[in-house]
Amino acid sequence: MFKFIHCADLHLDSALRGLSSRPDAPVEEIRNATRRALENLVNLSIQEEVKFVIIAGDVYDGNWKDQNTGIFFNSCMSKLNNAGIIVFLISGNHDAASKISHTLVPPPNVKKFSVEKAETNRLDDLEVAIHGQGFKHQAVHENLALSYPDPVPNYLNIGVLHTSVQGQSGHDPYAPCTIDDLVNKGYDYWALGHIHQRQVLNTSPYIIYPGNIQGRHIRETGNKGCTLVTVNDGMITSVEHKDLDVLRWELCTVDLTGAATDDEYVSAVISSLDSSIEKNKNSLMAVRVVLHGQTELHGRLLANADHYRAELVNAINMIPSARIWIEKVKFETSPLTVPLSLPNHTDSLSALENTLQSVDEDFLGNFLAHAKSIQAKISAYTRTEEATSLESVDDVKALLGKTKDMLHSMMVKGGTGL
Repeated sequence: MFKFIHCADLHLDSALRGLSSRPDAPVEEIRNATRRALENLVNLSIQEEVKFVIIAGDVYDGNWKDQNTGIFFNSCMSKLNNAGIIVFLISGNHDAASKISHTLVPPPNVKKFSVEKAETNRLDDLEVAIHGQGFKHQAVHENLALSYPDPVPNYLNIGVLHTSVQGQSGHDPYAPCTIDDLVNKGYDYWALGHIHQRQVLNTSPYIIYPGNIQGRHIRETGNKGCTLVTVNDGMITSVEHKDLDVLRWELCTVDLTGAATDDEYVSAVISSLDSSIEKNKNSLMAVRVVLHGQTELHGRLLANADHYRAELVNAINMIPSARIWIEKVKFETSPLTVPLSLPNHTDSLSALENTLQSVDEDFLGNFLAHAKSIQAKISAYTRTEEATSLESVDDVKALLGKTKDMLHSMMVKGGTGL
């Protein structure tokens, strides 16, 4: 009996993507999260006494900013070397041979597959054959799996491939292939990389994406880690996910339907967060809160967004067991029926209604064109998810609707007043 670990998409020292500008952001925890996750991988490998570790591409997030990224990775690999653990890895689209200009000599236990053609590494003492090929260039559009070697008879055959199987959404379609392509190769296990969400595509043979080892932003929610595989008498008998992440990204949707007071708002948010807090007791969480539902608070939420975000953070800080950073609060609520007449500010409201009704499709189209031009110029200097993104006329209409609701709230009783 022996064990091995399959992981992928370490994206070591991945950039913060603008979060460092947030004064309340846990910058150090986010910046060092990929390193801590890799350390957890090393510790798990030693604890489980695995024979080898497979890294299926994207060790790095691109060319190193300095040599420290390579030094840190090699130091982790040295710990595995000292424990007698071999590491097999391929390059993916983010660390393709053409992208990485820095190099450092790795420890002797690190076996990197060729980027020129698929090759086989044999572990004769274990009767295991590991087949793989790395990316020479970032954009690989051919089906690499078709050229992988035939399985070695009477060995456990493992294929290592950085790929988009059957057009996985949300990722570039690099080294595309089908499940049938992989099954027909005759291997016992396919160790895939590139897709950051864990997926078991097939069980006979096993075709697995382990996901990345550490979520890096709100589009990579949930627990992240690696796959621990147990082999008995030449057959895979156990496949188990193991958490490695140290910072967990979560999306929390809150229904504010019927909420009319600040206390009811806070209560609804905390109630929605309870399950995430319970599930992630040992992890620091970065949470995006999305507020929805038809509520009397709608206009006030839009007009006083900073206040309501502060109310939320304040309430969370009173929960002893919570380790939460609020990454963002999105206000997607809708208003209750607007009164037909108002005792105050009637002239102002009428002027607002008349102005909005005079907006036609031509105006919206021109506004969108100018907005896109400005967005393009801004994105050349910075990238942030905090900014409103306008991609269509419908986006502009939604923005106008929110603006109307906010101004209406300021005009009626209960708003901030004009």
